[in-house]
Amino acid sequence: MAAKIKKGDTVRVIAGAEKDKEGKVLEVKDGAVKVEGINMVTKHMKQNPGNPNGGIVTKEAFIDASNVMLVVGKDAVRVGFKVENGLKYRINKKNGEVIDIVSTAKKN
Repeated sequence: MAAKIKKGDTVRVIAGAEKDKEGKVLEVKDGAVKVEGINMVTKHMKQNPGNPNGGIVTKEAFIDASNVMLVVGKDAVRVGFKVENGLKYRINKKNGEVIDIVSTAKKN
């Protein structure tokens, strides 16, 4: 299944404790997204070469992709796909506007 949310997209959280907050997608992995400034967790880090002091660190954790919606302009929109002239597009389901080109479509 194609990803409706991609790295770099701006999304709005639609469910949970962080509802109605917006942020930029940092990472997408197995149906979950990591959003900048959303779902912050505290980790106790051991000393290592990358983090010589160790200590307590706060960082973003993954949330399920079904709990976020893509923001286009100022509105959160549902995303669909359309194949036309050998190109696959992400579209806004409400008005059919093209959001961006995903890839070239596969031929069967």
